[in-house]
Amino acid sequence: MQAAILDERAVLRVTGADARQFLDNVVTNDVHSLQADQARFAALLTPQGKIVADFFIVGVAEEDGGGFLIDAPKALADDILKKLNFYKLRAAASIEERPDLAVAAIVEGEATAELGIVFDDPRLAALGQRIILPAAEAKADLEGAGFRIADPDSYQNKRVTLGVPEGGKDFTYSDAFPHETNMDQLNGVDFKKGCFIGQEVVSRMERKTTPRTRVVQATFDTAPFPGVDVKAGGKPVGHMGYGANGKGLAMVRLDRVHDALAKGEKITAGGIEISLQKPAWASFKFPGEPDFGA
Repeated sequence: MQAAILDERAVLRVTGADARQFLDNVVTNDVHSLQADQARFAALLTPQGKIVADFFIVGVAEEDGGGFLIDAPKALADDILKKLNFYKLRAAASIEERPDLAVAAIVEGEATAELGIVFDDPRLAALGQRIILPAAEAKADLEGAGFRIADPDSYQNKRVTLGVPEGGKDFTYSDAFPHETNMDQLNGVDFKKGCFIGQEVVSRMERKTTPRTRVVQATFDTAPFPGVDVKAGGKPVGHMGYGANGKGLAMVRLDRVHDALAKGEKITAGGIEISLQKPAWASFKFPGEPDFGA
């Protein structure tokens, strides 16, 4: 069994009589039905519908104090805290960062509730479990439960192999819509819930348009540098994200990739030839499929 302690993650806690309604009003996913030890993948958006931050919201049992924990990028923790407090207005809710808590991802095996708050990754079952547990004892507790502490790159390689993007690595925060990062395909948006910040734009993209930009998988012999332009026939069509061991992710304009492939043009990133594929779990249309662009 292997577990990776994700030092680049932070934990926030939201409590109070209005915590559930408050969160439901501002994030992309449903919080009303969220139960203890369950998680939702969600995001806070700009009014224009772009992702400020994506995170996991985890229900906490009443015997453990109730409310919700947010497993979020540590680099954005302060911004998330400020924005949630800004949107809170008069809601009876308290939001605080919890530096005493850490996040771990199970790379191989299964964890039990004795370790902390254990939840299934809501994006994709194959990603396995995540744990929120006391930071000071995280390593000792995981090893005591039989887990070998793995390098965080082992988790990153696992998610990339599965084709699951991560903000700050595969796309830029405040510059991407949920559909472009496949949140609509990874259980990150509830299109049936009521209003949330940026909801009109996201709903319009779902119902009236076909997103032209998506994060897709890339394979290569040598990993291109993250952030370099992906080009088709020498013209930019997107940019590379995280890559290692012959596999990576790239955010690209699918229509431009389609046109290039139809002309027999090569796809490159930083001068390195790459091949693009749709993740196995994805249902969006991909270049080369008979009905692409229909």
